[in-house]
Amino acid sequence: MDSRLCRLLCPGRLVNIQRSNGLIQQATVKTVSAERSCVAVEWMEADIMKGKEVDFESLLTLNPELSELPAEDMKENLPLQENVTAKKQKRRTTLSKLPAPREAVRGRSRLSHNAEPTCTIQEENEIRMDPCTSTQTRKNLSLPAGRTRTRKMSCAPEGSLTHANGNTEEDMPAARMSSSVSPVRRKTNIVKEMEKMKNKREEKRAQISEIRTKRAQEFDSSCPNWEFARMIKEFRATLHCQPLSLSDPIEEHRICVCVRKRPLNKLELLKKECDVITVPSKDVLLVHEPKQKVDLTKYLETQTFRFDFSFDESSPNEMVYRFTARPLVETIFEGGKATCFAYGQTGSGKTHTMGGDFSGKAQNASKGIYAFASQDVFLLLNQPRYRNQDLEVYVTFFEIYNGKVFDLLNKKAKLRVLEDGKQQVQVVGLQERQVGCAEDVIRMIEMGSACRTSGQTFANASSSRSHACFQIILRRREKLVGKFSLVDLAGNERGVDTSNADRQTRMEGAEINKSLLALKECIRALGQNKSHTPFRESKLTQVLRDSFIGTNSRTCMIAMISPGMNSCEYTLNTLRYADRVKELSPHNGGGETQNQMETDETETSGEGSGLRHSLSMDEEEVNCSPMFEAVTQIGELEEKVVEQLRELRQKMTTELDCLLRVAGQLDYDLENFVSRAKCFVEDSSRNLFSARENLDSLWVAMQLEEQASKQMRRQRP
Repeated sequence: MDSRLCRLLCPGRLVNIQRSNGLIQQATVKTVSAERSCVAVEWMEADIMKGKEVDFESLLTLNPELSELPAEDMKENLPLQENVTAKKQKRRTTLSKLPAPREAVRGRSRLSHNAEPTCTIQEENEIRMDPCTSTQTRKNLSLPAGRTRTRKMSCAPEGSLTHANGNTEEDMPAARMSSSVSPVRRKTNIVKEMEKMKNKREEKRAQISEIRTKRAQEFDSSCPNWEFARMIKEFRATLHCQPLSLSDPIEEHRICVCVRKRPLNKLELLKKECDVITVPSKDVLLVHEPKQKVDLTKYLETQTFRFDFSFDESSPNEMVYRFTARPLVETIFEGGKATCFAYGQTGSGKTHTMGGDFSGKAQNASKGIYAFASQDVFLLLNQPRYRNQDLEVYVTFFEIYNGKVFDLLNKKAKLRVLEDGKQQVQVVGLQERQVGCAEDVIRMIEMGSACRTSGQTFANASSSRSHACFQIILRRREKLVGKFSLVDLAGNERGVDTSNADRQTRMEGAEINKSLLALKECIRALGQNKSHTPFRESKLTQVLRDSFIGTNSRTCMIAMISPGMNSCEYTLNTLRYADRVKELSPHNGGGETQNQMETDETETSGEGSGLRHSLSMDEEEVNCSPMFEAVTQIGELEEKVVEQLRELRQKMTTELDCLLRVAGQLDYDLENFVSRAKCFVEDSSRNLFSARENLDSLWVAMQLEEQASKQMRRQRP
């Protein structure tokens, strides 16, 4: 029974099955397993191919027609006497070598003539076999030609041959009885199902192509990243944005961390870059990081950051100043220290925010935070509560470049940073200019900004390569009352971006990053009220030491970011740096949240999110620590060698002048002259030998810096 059932259940046959939910539906037989007495079936549901295994017993219950024995099988299992006689006669005719009698030949011819229609019908039935049936199945279902012809002749008498559809041979058309006309194939259900699936696939592809064409028409097809731009636009359409406005209340913080997004510049608009930054509310910022899967599926990984205030591209400098530096002005009148930093990538708008608006290469110093703060200082100074306190206003303007301090108001004179006996940091030689109004302050800002060090980087043709510090100092009878430090930090860069440059550029970038990392730790120590503040880690924090100590110290950091897609990685580094200064959860939970949007709705988003690779600030600090150590050592040895050579010149010049004056006299003690000259040469030799040792140490430190740079170059992704 199982072998007969296996022959009936040929692959491609439609049978009824029962689903796990109890529903009865049709499925296509895929494979038949006689050993396990089961079949594997498949069916389509919502354009998805599904399958299961069904045992023979369940299949027979739902398909009773399979248990009914066909006529052919009955004749095969129970042979009639006529079949046996015909077989014996054929076997006897085949084995005989004697010529057959004429009557036998005529009888055989008549028999062949009568059997011909039956063979034609049999061939037609074989042609109509399911095209999905495999060759092996056809071999199993077919019988030897002689046996089949004999059985058909015996079982189908003349004039009563019946076709599979119930029509007799006499009723069949003459065209179908003719062996010269090829029979017409009838499509089975499985072929029809496959054609339906093919049509559905073609329709779906046409719909997808039409949708893509419409989307491409909505966006500029010449834009290289129009798909990401479309996804960002669709995401923003789901948001209810409420940006910061002038009517919002001002919140005072001891440490205030804000972020400002600049608009796309002319170069980014020319390149048709898409904006990947969204500011949905006054304290939340979203970064849509473009990603691509292994199968080239494009999607967005949206990261959320939360700060005290978030400014979008439409916020002017006046609004930024109102919520950031303005609350700190009154602090200096109460005997405190205030500091405001502008931090960010090169070309993100730091100098524009602190120094003022740019019109081409000309800068309007009256529209920057420097000028706004000085105007508010004089406004408060003229109020009745401060008018009679004999307060005087002074300003200083200096820059820190490569660990060296230069006075921007005194022809860029080099300054020295030392600690006095009270462990107070003093900038020796720094000039304080007294000012009487805001216009005087603006003139000082313009004069100092013109002397500031700048250079060309990958992001900006004229980038500030130094930390500029503008200080407003209040004094009463030359005694310090308060100090407001406004710092325009140099642009942060990754170490790998400067590893291919010359030594001067590498040391410049390493010194900038080292000072920024030290600044972050000092601000965190101030916010967490730690007992130790690591201000000696860089010249910047050393100069601003008094701003990080004391209970009446307040700090504000403005993180500047670029919205272009090519600057996405640098923007994320800036935001992570600012987030480490004052860690605020974006949703009263922990860390950053991640949302993903994909171009293909059928794909899952779990594969690409686990492949994210980005260095945190701690990891970056660890990777750059050999470079930082080498740069620090080079700076210290350079100062030591320069100072030693300066002392040698002064000492040798003085001694040489003295010896030459003695030798110029008419009557001098030659013995004393020779003795003094020998002592001078010996002392000079020892000093020069010591200078040579320091120079050798400096050379070794330079080689270590070169090796650290090569190592960072090899680690570049």
